[in-house]
Amino acid sequence: MTRPRLITFGTPPSSGATAPPSEAPDWVQANPARIERALTRALALPSGGWFVVDDREKIGRVPVTYTIDGQELVLWRAQDGALRAAPGACPHMGASLACAKVRGDNLVCPWHGLELGDGPHGRWRPLVAHDDGVLAWVRLPARPGEETAGPIMAPRPTAALAGVIRMEARCDPGDILANRLDPWHGAHYHPHSFGRLKVLEEREDLLLVRVAYRVIGPLAVEVDATFHCPDPRTIVMTIVGGEGAGSVVETHATPIGPGRTAVIEATLARSERPGFRHALRLSRWLRPAMNARAARLWVEDIAYAERRYALRARPVRLHTVGSGED
Repeated sequence: MTRPRLITFGTPPSSGATAPPSEAPDWVQANPARIERALTRALALPSGGWFVVDDREKIGRVPVTYTIDGQELVLWRAQDGALRAAPGACPHMGASLACAKVRGDNLVCPWHGLELGDGPHGRWRPLVAHDDGVLAWVRLPARPGEETAGPIMAPRPTAALAGVIRMEARCDPGDILANRLDPWHGAHYHPHSFGRLKVLEEREDLLLVRVAYRVIGPLAVEVDATFHCPDPRTIVMTIVGGEGAGSVVETHATPIGPGRTAVIEATLARSERPGFRHALRLSRWLRPAMNARAARLWVEDIAYAERRYALRARPVRLHTVGSGED
């Protein structure tokens, strides 16, 4: 079946590929063994003990609870706006600190009035938190020597229109990364968003793709973008050529508990066009549309990730083609 003709506009991308792209069909290029090797490499990267929690704007003076890697946590902000994080259960009798009042910078337990702040109380002790201007992070205890002072992050544009979504999936973090390490599915699985997608180069630690993003009808913007993993729970798409060069999409896969993962995706869009400064001023009204588009893709991609997880939980024998070594 012939696909409808696309009409691309804007700055054309310039490939940085070092060799001609493969002309093999996408189902051949999407080699399961290569995708699994890339995933294994990503999962072995250091994390520094850091986990993305949510959009920074979701956390204010009223405490909010999250479950991160099986641990109940509570996050809130101090009087000066600094992000705070701690275990979510009161050390006295286990009351939920989501219902705590904030007095100054401290939490006051709703059951018996125990005030908890910067210091430890028994085994309860505050955690290190980080606000990067877009996302809220928390550091959980790691093995000695593995903790880092701040999250391990990829470069971001300095002035960008930012949007954040958070969704939950019945899978492991690796299933979310595997979805992004398989760009070949893009134009087939998301035809409403991608007119075409071609992998230009595959390296051990990076994928370079050329993708035509649909704007409306046959109109599309074509860009070159890289995918790479800076830590074991994050994959970053960076536009390196064409419209919006320097824009990034960070996809963070935060474990909630066994077989449960939160997908937190931050889109940071930039442009060299003179009118972009007006878009920044209108960010409050543009952000919902950005987030809706990202969420639509992740409804489908979560189904992909959950299918991977289900196949491991309930093995189905597949007669795979092209799954061996090249």
